[in-house]
Amino acid sequence: MMQAAVFLDKDGTLLDDVPYNVDPSSMRFAPGARDALRLLAAHPVALFVISNQSGVALGKFGYDALHAVEAELHRMFATCGATLGGVYWCPHLPGGSVARYACVCGCRKPAPGMLLRAAHEHRLDLARSWFIGDILDDVEAGNRAGCRTVLLDNGHETRWLDSEHRVPTARAADLHEAAQIVVGGSRANGGLDAPVREEAAR
Repeated sequence: MMQAAVFLDKDGTLLDDVPYNVDPSSMRFAPGARDALRLLAAHPVALFVISNQSGVALGKFGYDALHAVEAELHRMFATCGATLGGVYWCPHLPGGSVARYACVCGCRKPAPGMLLRAAHEHRLDLARSWFIGDILDDVEAGNRAGCRTVLLDNGHETRWLDSEHRVPTARAADLHEAAQIVVGGSRANGGLDAPVREEAAR
């Protein structure tokens, strides 16, 4: 049977937002993140991190620097009793200074490419899955992949563009509240205990 997943944006959602940070010693959980991971770990749901990393395309750091970040994420999840199923990065940015990564791609949020890849590689049921993020690009990526979505109302979103893909299923003050929405079993809100939906329009 295909598994439900919770996809988490990294900077500003799971971790404090430190621009272009690839130093594991500077990685800190955002408010509510520890409790969120503990709560999610108690449910049969796979956990993934989905993150744009335009610093690679801008020459701020090399792609290899993300290996240490991924290792630290695995360690941080483990301290909360949670297992990180995988991390998906998009290193691209149109107009970037590193030619290899200065391109239009299908993985940079708001495109759904990273979620679709994770679903293919891990046999995930996107219609039963959620994406939690702090900006509407996260919401759009999740909606376009066929997931339910939660937007964190933490002041990070400043571009309120009107689009059907940019309307979240729910809003939350922090990641813990978002996790409560996800696992709350609210059948009307599509919690993890809700019936499987018909496949969402992509």
